[in-house]
Amino acid sequence: MTHPTDSILIVDFGSQVTQLIARRVREAGVYSEIAPFTTAAEAFARMQPKGVILSGSPASVLDDGSPRVPPVVFESGVPVLGICYGQQVMMQQLGGQVVLGESGEFGQAFIEIQDDCVLFDGLWAPQERHQVWMSHGDKVIDLAPGFRPVAVSPGSPFAVVADDARRYYATQFHPEVVHTPDGAKFLANFVRHVCGLSGEWTMAEFRAAKIADIRKQVGKGRVICGLSGGVDSAVAAVLIHEAIGEQLTCVFVDHGLMRSGEADQVVSLFRNSYNIPLVHVNAEATFLAGLAGVTEPEKKRKFIGAAFIDLFEAEAKKVGGADFLAQGTLYPDVIESVSFTGGPSVTIKSHHNVGGLPERMNMQLVEPLRELFKDEVRALGRELGLPEAFVGRHPFPGPGLAIRIPGEVTKERCDILRKADSIYLEEIRTAGLYDAIWQAFAVLLPVRSVGVMGDGRTYDNVLALRAVTSTDGMTAQAFEFPGGFLARVSTRIVNEVRGINRVTYDYTSKPPGTIEWE
Repeated sequence: MTHPTDSILIVDFGSQVTQLIARRVREAGVYSEIAPFTTAAEAFARMQPKGVILSGSPASVLDDGSPRVPPVVFESGVPVLGICYGQQVMMQQLGGQVVLGESGEFGQAFIEIQDDCVLFDGLWAPQERHQVWMSHGDKVIDLAPGFRPVAVSPGSPFAVVADDARRYYATQFHPEVVHTPDGAKFLANFVRHVCGLSGEWTMAEFRAAKIADIRKQVGKGRVICGLSGGVDSAVAAVLIHEAIGEQLTCVFVDHGLMRSGEADQVVSLFRNSYNIPLVHVNAEATFLAGLAGVTEPEKKRKFIGAAFIDLFEAEAKKVGGADFLAQGTLYPDVIESVSFTGGPSVTIKSHHNVGGLPERMNMQLVEPLRELFKDEVRALGRELGLPEAFVGRHPFPGPGLAIRIPGEVTKERCDILRKADSIYLEEIRTAGLYDAIWQAFAVLLPVRSVGVMGDGRTYDNVLALRAVTSTDGMTAQAFEFPGGFLARVSTRIVNEVRGINRVTYDYTSKPPGTIEWE
């Protein structure tokens, strides 16, 4: 990518909250990018960042083969901030000492400020006590030469340390999480006061840089872009069209797994509003036939991903051959699907845009949103002038209703779910709650229950309703509807949708659950 002149490289050692560091830096108006420690040296050379932040890690610096900071980071002379494992690995590599702590320090903790530090500017003063969030077992017992302690906690004699001459700083707590109330300001002090960055990075700057990237990558080649009906693919398509114009052809695969009226909305926007070449492929029969008898979630995702690529390749040949396939892959998709080490790791689920692609794909990928979080994609969409009806809509997964129907997917079950989901969203909009919710949808369960309608016994489907609040989809909380809302929705669905006689509400947060059910 063509990086802004002012940028921060975040070296990822495998922490579950590394992406939050990137968010906090961007919230401070500075572009940031995460690179696994295995490729951080290449990322450093490519980005030429004005500062580096080292993340936490599940590893111990005392283990053989544990992650290390690439030497170029310390040789470059740029400011460095180490967080948790990042602090420990700095000390280990720069001449300090780390030991296994007799007891760890986990959860809420309080640090006492002992000395002035640029990271505390306008924030904390000596002798004050402040809440932070800790999560570490190892502890630093000897600082590397040049460092001084500036804050302590009951479990860490070096809660924050500073080497002002080299502009190296390190903290044992996690400033990136919300449980450290002043953490965002702490990180802003590093990128602005230590690294000297202005904090003026904007989505307009990202737009211009990404357009240049797309033109450089694609050249005179042709691009085929798959539209799913969601925000991500729509924003990706409009951005790419702005970059290369008629070299782009969009393909909208109507797989029969869309929400009510969605196919018409997508076709109308791209053909009429943007005049972008659009191929509308009606493939409902193909997808439903392939999903017949399939109940395992990963197999559904893999089949849908593979079927999409089959269709893209076929359509690419029809339009005269395409060299590139564009997708609306987002940063959370990449994080959940790819190991930070580049090796084997736990995959939460294969994302349609990342893990589900078959190896044999014949086109190179163009993924202009790969570094962005969902709220940033919305901001980019507004920057590009997309209508609010598209930009503000709730996320919708590439595999569509297939992953909202646990068990076998059939046309009958899709039609039942479509109608129930439409009533749910209509009631949410009528109540003025749509924009307060990150994502809301219905799930048709593979469960039947006994009910009574009139004087007769029913034995019909159970529907689950889901609504969550979130910032970026990485964590989420169940939305608390006002009193009477869920009862009203339940009554409408049971009365108006034949085949459903019971409605439930999913209160599970993420984690431990995911937002989607499959």
